[in-house]
Amino acid sequence: MKKPLLSFLALIIPFLTFAQESVEKGLDQQIDEAFKPFSDAISGVVFFPVFGVPFVLILLVGSALFFTLYFGFPNFRYFFTSINIVRGKYDAVDHHESGDPALSIDGDIVDTIEDESRDGEVTHFQALATAVSGTVGNGNIAGVALAIALGGPGATFWMIICGLLGMSTKFVECTLGVEYRDVDEDGTIHGGPMYYISKGLKDKGFKVLGKIAAVLFAIFCIGGSFGGGNAAQSNQATIVIKDLLGLEGSNAGAIIGIVLAILVGIIIIGGIKRIASVTEKVVPFMAVLYLVACLYIILTNFTLIDDAISLIITEAFNPTAIGVGSFIGVLLVGFKRAAFSNEAGAGSASIAHSAVKTKYSASEGLVALLEPFIDTVVICTMTALVIIIFNFGGAFEYGGAGSVMIDGVSYEGAGITSKAFAQYIPYSDVFLTVAVVLFAVSTMISWSYYGLQSWKFLFGKGKAADLTYKMLFLIFVVIGAAASMQSIWDFSDAMIFAMVFPNMIGLYFLFPVVKKQLKRYLEAIKAVKA
Repeated sequence: MKKPLLSFLALIIPFLTFAQESVEKGLDQQIDEAFKPFSDAISGVVFFPVFGVPFVLILLVGSALFFTLYFGFPNFRYFFTSINIVRGKYDAVDHHESGDPALSIDGDIVDTIEDESRDGEVTHFQALATAVSGTVGNGNIAGVALAIALGGPGATFWMIICGLLGMSTKFVECTLGVEYRDVDEDGTIHGGPMYYISKGLKDKGFKVLGKIAAVLFAIFCIGGSFGGGNAAQSNQATIVIKDLLGLEGSNAGAIIGIVLAILVGIIIIGGIKRIASVTEKVVPFMAVLYLVACLYIILTNFTLIDDAISLIITEAFNPTAIGVGSFIGVLLVGFKRAAFSNEAGAGSASIAHSAVKTKYSASEGLVALLEPFIDTVVICTMTALVIIIFNFGGAFEYGGAGSVMIDGVSYEGAGITSKAFAQYIPYSDVFLTVAVVLFAVSTMISWSYYGLQSWKFLFGKGKAADLTYKMLFLIFVVIGAAASMQSIWDFSDAMIFAMVFPNMIGLYFLFPVVKKQLKRYLEAIKAVKA
């Protein structure tokens, strides 16, 4: 443990010496000024417009709609089947196959003898918890607040629509993640888009295209782990910690970032099994606590629920928020924040799901479609209702640059949600600070695994390569805490959405494979029921 921490400090010390460059500038400002041009450049490339709309959003939403129709609305048809898989109702299907009783040995049919040694590393529930911890985070708390601040209540409607469509995309990419995963001799699993793109397209006769697309995905995924899965999380955790403690120093962000980096550094030394054991306990606990708080606020203001829902629907098609521009403007805000939150189409979650114990790839695809529902349809919607109900009192004006003025004080991201909670729950600023930090840390843990798997794909599976990635990852924890919210979220959005381009190449080439595997798994379930 000492060696990695010393290595991290050795990397971070030169970075901290920026503080000596100017007596007038604080470390936070210096980091932001150095990072912003890079963030702006990346964002400009990824979000290139077609007919005034970023093409990546057209690709994302159009693909989700296509998969929803092609697979016959799997987001609705197989919803309860997915829940039963997570509950373990069909575990016997995963580990057994029907066989001829005449070929039995000592009373056991040959093809039904369990062999879990090469099935995977984690259970369906653990894989779901690990992946959910990568999606349920500050995108739900800060991202929703940002969406409403920018686009008004109508952004909530389009977030829900995007979440429902995203369930189908998650199903496709996570089925492929299991189908094309690699298994080491020691049973360690390596999977995700970089594997199903390269191996799947090779099977289709497009080896070169598959290799190029897989490498691009791995590069973008590493960037996504540094941005949306890391810097954006530490940024929001820092905001609520500074608000709670009243910290205003020019170096406060960097100091908080270093503390967070040390905490995350201690945790990410473990692999996916350790991550799963942590997240399966932490994620449900903090999600339930957060939902209980949201429900309390919503139900104690139940007379305003109808008004809030009506406002969400009305503003979705006829937005009045200052600066949102038009119907297209509010739609884009909603889709962008939802896609960032649940990552459907980015392919990241399939990396965690590929480690599941199963021999039916479609079983995990069905489990995965629950993620956007949990993340966006449930948690994001509840956050939105809390903020909208709070603002019925005219606390702030919708629209603008993402920050709002409440009682003469500027709030942004998670700070807006914290202010809404404080209106109804005493000492909720403490609770929400803890929740934001827990969400942030769990998201960083999961994304460190995603990024590391991509790093291994590019640079091999040695310990030195692993340590190099982890040290870089921890540096971005500090950058995220110190830089401005706009710079960090622009960069984070760009890196998450960049993953969509190579991932969609794989999905469009391989979706017939998913249909075949779905049919195979559903037939296996029917056989067991019979």
